[in-house]
Amino acid sequence: MTHDLSKALTGISGILVTPYDTSGEIAPRKLAPIIDRALAAGVHIPVVNGNTGEYYALTNDEACTMVREVAQMVDGRAPLLAGVGRGIRDACALAKASADAGADALMIHQPPDPFVSPRGTVDYVRAVRDASGGLPVMLYLRNDAMGPEGIARLCEVEGVKGVKWATPNPLSLARAIEAAPDDIVWVGGLAEVWAPPLYAVGARGFTSGLINVWPERSVAIHAALATGNYAEANQLIAGMRAFEDIRAEEHNGTNVTGVKAALMAIGRDCGATRPPSAWPLTERQQAVLDQFITDNRLKGDRA
Repeated sequence: MTHDLSKALTGISGILVTPYDTSGEIAPRKLAPIIDRALAAGVHIPVVNGNTGEYYALTNDEACTMVREVAQMVDGRAPLLAGVGRGIRDACALAKASADAGADALMIHQPPDPFVSPRGTVDYVRAVRDASGGLPVMLYLRNDAMGPEGIARLCEVEGVKGVKWATPNPLSLARAIEAAPDDIVWVGGLAEVWAPPLYAVGARGFTSGLINVWPERSVAIHAALATGNYAEANQLIAGMRAFEDIRAEEHNGTNVTGVKAALMAIGRDCGATRPPSAWPLTERQQAVLDQFITDNRLKGDRA
């Protein structure tokens, strides 16, 4: 099946968790009902090996297994975005494995090297793209310190189709959009809560970890934003904000914890998180999450 990647990027990029079994080993098949529900709800582009998928806690072999397994479960129903990153050799190996698995595009994590340079990042992106055989690329920016011109140079690399903007700086996003090529899709990378202000300066589409638990709400928020109905979008976001507030605690160290704890609560146990992520939630956090699930009737036939 042929997919319109640029259009899909303006939708919801659903960042899938990485499930573990009771011994802490990856258990990809636990994702099957989560993927089925998300796609049935209308999530536009599933993402494997993202940060909600604990990418940095996985070995490269585990990440390769995850992309192969998820590609089989998605089975062409939507374009699959595969996260790659870390050192250049690991990133290139995973890019090739992702292409071989049938991923439609790469999401290149921003290099965490302490001595990263803007022009070195251009070389990094080119090398990773080439290792995949030329798959389209979405850049994942968690730090915009290289400035709009540096970001624009990255966007000019052949094959770059979009940017996942994951910094809470709408004005910096606006300047980057102005400096970069016109055909780049700018995706809000801070989930539903930050989607409205990022939309206001030109982002389209957003990433979501909520889709693992409540994809219908994410799709409703997207539909409101797509029609410019900010009032409805903000009302819908208010109803799920408790979930995102938990994820933002402890320097975002409960980001995945909140998702996996919610999955456990609705009967989709995907295991704990790996350190240094926090596990489990505190008693207070768990009480807030339980109330969120009760208030929104998430435990039951829809789970």
